Amino acid sequence: MARSREREREREMPLGERGGWESSESMYCGVETDFSDDVPSLLSFHISTGGFDYVLAPLMNPSYRPSSVEGNGSETQVLPVSGSDLVLAPSQWSSHVVGKVSSWIDLDSEDEVLRMDSEATLKQDIAWATHLSLQACLLPTPKGTSCANYARCVNQILQGLGNLQVLWLRVPLVKSDGDSMDATTEVLNDSWELWNSFRLLCEHDSKLSVALDVMSNLPSESSLGRWMGESVRAAIISTDSFLTNARGYPCLSKRHQKLIAGFFDHAVQVVVSGKLVHNLQRASDSNAEGTQRHPLRSYLDYVAYLFQKMEPLPEQERIELGYRDFLQAPLQPLMDNLEAQTYETFERDSIKYIQYQRAVAKALVDRVPDEKASELTTVLMVVGAGRGPLVRASLQAAEETDRKLKVYAVEKNPNAVVTLHNLVKMEGWEGMVTIISCDMRFWTAPEKADILVSELLGSFGDNELSPECLDGAQRFLKPDGISIPSSYTSFIQPVTASKLYNDVKAHKDLAHFETPYVVKLHSVARLAPSQPVFTFAHPNFSTKANNQRYKKLRFNLPSDAGSALVHGFAGYFDSVLYKDVHLGIEPTTETPNMFSWFPIFFPLRKPVEVHPNSPFEVHFWRCCGSTKVWYEWSVSSPAPSPMHNTNGRSHWVGL
Repeated sequence: MARSREREREREMPLGERGGWESSESMYCGVETDFSDDVPSLLSFHISTGGFDYVLAPLMNPSYRPSSVEGNGSETQVLPVSGSDLVLAPSQWSSHVVGKVSSWIDLDSEDEVLRMDSEATLKQDIAWATHLSLQACLLPTPKGTSCANYARCVNQILQGLGNLQVLWLRVPLVKSDGDSMDATTEVLNDSWELWNSFRLLCEHDSKLSVALDVMSNLPSESSLGRWMGESVRAAIISTDSFLTNARGYPCLSKRHQKLIAGFFDHAVQVVVSGKLVHNLQRASDSNAEGTQRHPLRSYLDYVAYLFQKMEPLPEQERIELGYRDFLQAPLQPLMDNLEAQTYETFERDSIKYIQYQRAVAKALVDRVPDEKASELTTVLMVVGAGRGPLVRASLQAAEETDRKLKVYAVEKNPNAVVTLHNLVKMEGWEGMVTIISCDMRFWTAPEKADILVSELLGSFGDNELSPECLDGAQRFLKPDGISIPSSYTSFIQPVTASKLYNDVKAHKDLAHFETPYVVKLHSVARLAPSQPVFTFAHPNFSTKANNQRYKKLRFNLPSDAGSALVHGFAGYFDSVLYKDVHLGIEPTTETPNMFSWFPIFFPLRKPVEVHPNSPFEVHFWRCCGSTKVWYEWSVSSPAPSPMHNTNGRSHWVGL
């Protein structure tokens, strides 16, 4: 055993290290095995010889039934588990074994003896797994359409599990075209319904995850997409699901390959299950040491090949890995002064400033014809100048178009003003740039501007009070003046986001469910195309100008998707800087390679189950008070939800 442990340490991870990934981010691949009372040999064969990372193995002899030993000297009986805990080191149990709860159990059986045996065995299996410090245990698929007692017992177990342990519920990946459950045959038409019932009965416990049995036939793309927002931890692929390539080796269909790549991207582990079904009689069936090659090695090699051929993550995506599905409170730019680190992050976003420079250049050319370029000077005001990136972009636009420019840089943060003064001095801009240390809403300008430039947009467009700021600043814009941006629109779409919901729920209070978060969305399923919510245009010289807004939206799920659970809404924005120059993060029109804004997430206090054949109606309000602006939101169909954030009681943006 000592030698096999040594080889194990030397062995490279079977799925290799994906280009551009840290070794710690490489993926693991397991193998499903039968019961064995010789666990060291089991590990030696599947891990040292086979190259798998771990085994998915039954913990209890499958023939064991508690009722058969009761009253038969049961006090002296030993549980028929897979050997003593001492046969492996604790680190090997936790790293190389995922426990498999007895697959015969049926906790919702009409047969009381079977039901009681099942309850006892489930608890004994999990207790043994906990004793061994296993990180995960696989629960068998519920046997029928009802799983209430099974879920009740699992929920009891979940209450006592440590934070390092998770339970995987085995669910077949099926979705037919019929209704979710056929009442006459009890055939499961949509396994998501089964998972949803179970997780709702278990109160969305974050320690309960899914292990999907991937079949040879896959549901539609829309149906598969739902699972990307669920807490899927493993994909169990049967050898029966593999096709055969021209050389006789196992391979997967294009749709299966795409699905597995998606799973890899969501840190879902792959488990190979079943017997050898490809007849591979090759000289290479024995390895260099002359020992028999593992019968499932060719399947593992193919899974590793799929992993290694994935595109490396772009550098920016790698930088943002730590932000994936991490909830952050939005900025309060009017109430708080930004820190140097925040400015630096925004200033690194070169794409954004290239777009601003294009917009200013077009506005300058429209404002001043070529024949007047040498005599007319355009007055441009940068409101919210920060540390000067928009000042630089505007001056570069003037140089590029050969136009004369006079710039006022207005900034309320005295710390950023220090940097601005140094920048102007260093670049020799003293004759062109005047720095104003003042809140734009209260500054009295010495002259009117031709162009007003700002970058006050938040992830939801108006959520950092761009409308209020620009309303205050437009009084020093000429009647025919240009605002850059000239308009912006917010968008929302319903999402399944199990992880985000559990992270909000962990706070155990109402306030966190009524707070919009900035988050780099990753483990989410976007259930319907996004729709526009609120639009603001600048300048707005109307005497009836009002920044309050209300919008009712109706979403429809794709007909082949199946039902889904909405945990909240992803929010985005798109802005027109000037004419055809735009900037935005709405997924269908987003500006490529821009990272200044992550989407916003509006949670729902109680997730809503939606169905393809019934509309999903949502209401959003933007409310304005004398000292703050806030959002309220609710669902009205398929069932009414409570109103969220009434009177801005949990979250607001201060004026």
